[in-house]
Amino acid sequence: MGGSVSHDLPHRHSRSRCRCRSGISGCVVGLTVIDLACARGGVTVLAGVRLTLPAGRALVLRGPNGIGKTTLLRTVAGLQPAVSGRVQADPESLTYAAHADGLKAALTARENLAFWAAVHGQGGVDAALTALNLTALQDRPAQHLSAGQKRRLGLARLLVTGRPVWLLDEPTVSLDAASVALFAEVLRGHLAQGGAALIATHVDLALDEAAVLDLTAFRAQSRSHGGAFDEAFA
Repeated sequence: MGGSVSHDLPHRHSRSRCRCRSGISGCVVGLTVIDLACARGGVTVLAGVRLTLPAGRALVLRGPNGIGKTTLLRTVAGLQPAVSGRVQADPESLTYAAHADGLKAALTARENLAFWAAVHGQGGVDAALTALNLTALQDRPAQHLSAGQKRRLGLARLLVTGRPVWLLDEPTVSLDAASVALFAEVLRGHLAQGGAALIATHVDLALDEAAVLDLTAFRAQSRSHGGAFDEAFA
């Protein structure tokens, strides 16, 4: 991945060619958001968001349901256009883990990870299975896993992408306390290797490397309060 290139036009991410295909080492890691405004359903929900996420650090997004945490993550990930402002990041340094686990039901746990590893030109399937305590389940089809096991498998995909900046939307949903602690260790290891993470969560992951950003201060003044619609996209 090359250095970040800044664009002043709205609705655009700052993107540059990525030279990292084999893991975190050698990547230009980091994320900068400058005066970002983002919308949900055509209504601007956040405005003026500014943040910097360097290598080795995590930033936890906080705020009430409907504030726009998911909307912000989707905008940073490039899945929807910004209303205005800039996102500065290497083009293929980001990987986004949404509420959905992104699994193929008929494939086994191992086959699911092998699929995503192949997509990203990576290996590390065995290490990912071990890290999320899935080795004993590696030959079980995803459709026969419990909700918590599926979630762990979905999170294990992060480890086979080779991408250093993780965008995580409520990553601990469906996880019990032991699995939350397990994922926190995985995340801590990622940061120790020079990765970074932007996380929307209400769960305390006990990360010394994490700062907190309350999005309430960036609530767009003109937004309408959408009730149940807002609740669906917190």
